[in-house]
Amino acid sequence: DRLMRLALALAALALIAAAPPTKRLAVELPDAEGLLPERYGVSSEAVNNNCLACHSAAMITAQPRLSRVQWGETIAKMRTVYAAPIDTADDKAILDWLVAD
Repeated sequence: DRLMRLALALAALALIAAAPPTKRLAVELPDAEGLLPERYGVSSEAVNNNCLACHSAAMITAQPRLSRVQWGETIAKMRTVYAAPIDTADDKAILDWLVAD
């Protein structure tokens, strides 16, 4: 019985040692595909400076239309949940661009 347990333990260790190392979770940042354009006369500078660090322009422009309050909550979530370094001084300009129509 002890010999069988030892054999099983050694077999398990051999399998673990032979297994490929686990991969780390990697975050892939978007490819540089260009900047977001001005939108209905509203500058895109704040969005380009703050949002393109983590999001692609295509991803940003594909988002559903949200209200100013909803976008404000989203920006707050990016800061608190994802630790995004969004400059609070840019909030108004980002919101203006996101809700421009």
